[in-house]
Amino acid sequence: MDLISFFFGVSGNQKLHSCSLCKYNLPKHDDNSSLLVTFSGNVTSLMIFLSPIGTFLKVVKNKSTEKYDSLPYVCALLSSCLWTYYGIKKPDGLLVATVNGFGILIETVYVALFLLFAPTKMKAKTMAMVAILDVGFPVAAILITRLTLQEEAQINTLGFLCAGLNIITYGSPLAAMGRVVTTKSAEYLPFSLSFSICINGAIWTIYAILVHDYFIGVSNGSGFVLGAAQLVLYYMYPSKHKVGALEEKGQHEPLILPSEQEVDCNNQV
Repeated sequence: MDLISFFFGVSGNQKLHSCSLCKYNLPKHDDNSSLLVTFSGNVTSLMIFLSPIGTFLKVVKNKSTEKYDSLPYVCALLSSCLWTYYGIKKPDGLLVATVNGFGILIETVYVALFLLFAPTKMKAKTMAMVAILDVGFPVAAILITRLTLQEEAQINTLGFLCAGLNIITYGSPLAAMGRVVTTKSAEYLPFSLSFSICINGAIWTIYAILVHDYFIGVSNGSGFVLGAAQLVLYYMYPSKHKVGALEEKGQHEPLILPSEQEVDCNNQV
């Protein structure tokens, strides 16, 4: 067994049509509904992955990350790594692995820009977080599950890890939602981002129901509920200022609470 086979659980004894991952993970061709939903979910997921581009165009232009925190992007990279491995291990999960594989690529670019343009203190903090969360944790998770658990238990354990991380990150907008109620203004909830989170959660929840994947269902169901709640607040408390002004400041990241400096600006999504 070579190193790739060990990490991804692909046996050389499997009978393959073209490649082990393709046969092992592609959705069944007769399940057109789940395939269509998966592609739709991939599109909305890509929208969310690409949403911080405005922030990083500003970072590159100014050659500084200013007061932005790298934690959201480090954690998003961790999430993408775990979901990619989950998609590889789980039968019919190739498209889940594909979109999160793209997430690994784009989040790596974001983190690299932090390492390139961040102040010395933030750069050191980012390097430490990357080493622990984006390298150490995924490698440890893979090794421990591969060495101690059977195939089905590996998938279930990875599912719990992925779902737990998703629920935590989807729960981060609660602080911003509380501020909306307090200030009676939704200027801190960019509409396009809240809408994307809601639709993305809904689509992946439907997919989870179709393929009976409770881990994807629970985590994205929570995202749908919180996204819908944000839209309700946006309707109840219209922004007193243009949302575009907020987006111009780079507050695109929906998943993780920002640094204390950013909280001073928006108390976050």
